[in-house]
Amino acid sequence: MILAEDGFDALAKINDHQPALVFCDILMPRLDGYQTCALIKKNPHFAQTPVIMLSSRDGVFDRARGRMVGSEHYLTKPFTKEELLGAIQ
Repeated sequence: MILAEDGFDALAKINDHQPALVFCDILMPRLDGYQTCALIKKNPHFAQTPVIMLSSRDGVFDRARGRMVGSEHYLTKPFTKEELLGAIQ
């Protein structure tokens, strides 16, 4: 597992380590999760990398925005172990 401090740090680490799956918190400093996910998906090398958005926001708009930027799943905090494993599958 590799952790990033913010969206810019996440993009650098994704480029360096090429993960099979990315968890992206919505509320991050400097570059939020939506922007980070959109940039991941615009990169041809990582467009197929699954991104799971994590947020305490559970509104319809928030979930729709997550889908619009390319996330495969959106989990609302707090989530259960089963919800997490289901999103990964």
